[in-house]
Amino acid sequence: MMCNNCHLTNVAQWTHCRRCKEPLFSRKPNSILKSWAYLLTAFILLFPANLYPISQLTKQGVITYDTIFSGIMSLVDNELIAIAIIVFTASILVPWLKIIGLFVILLTISLNMPLSKQKLHFSYRVIEWIGRWSMLDLFVISIVVALVNMGQLLDAKPAPAATAFAAVILFTQLAAKALDTRLLWDQLEQQHDR
Repeated sequence: MMCNNCHLTNVAQWTHCRRCKEPLFSRKPNSILKSWAYLLTAFILLFPANLYPISQLTKQGVITYDTIFSGIMSLVDNELIAIAIIVFTASILVPWLKIIGLFVILLTISLNMPLSKQKLHFSYRVIEWIGRWSMLDLFVISIVVALVNMGQLLDAKPAPAATAFAAVILFTQLAAKALDTRLLWDQLEQQHDR
């Protein structure tokens, strides 16, 4: 059994880790509850992240705000369709797919639904892998802010939705990390034992 604190592999019969003396658990404690809480928080924050402005641009004293969607439309209007597709995928499609995917996995575990555990586990791995690239938008905003700042002529700043969007990414990652996927396979073993 692996220690959740120091990651040392211990004998299954032991109740405490031999290295750090932390209690040992066969599964992550409160995994489902924590994942649901993180996922619900990410879902709620997804609305302000998409509805409020994500960037503020001041050009010759005129302030303009862009939401994620208006930024994508601006890219399309300027015939930068490839970049618009990348921003749409990273900013709108991926967060929604991650939330829906984690929702289905958690619902399957919570309600013991008869869905393919192998496909759900593969979906979880994809969600975890995509999560590494989720900060792409915020990275782009920070680069633009750093490059575009030209005093009073042109000034770019992140707007309130940038914080909400970063929180969405953080909470979906926390939901994925808190989830113990072995619970999917535990249900499969219980079905075969009957």
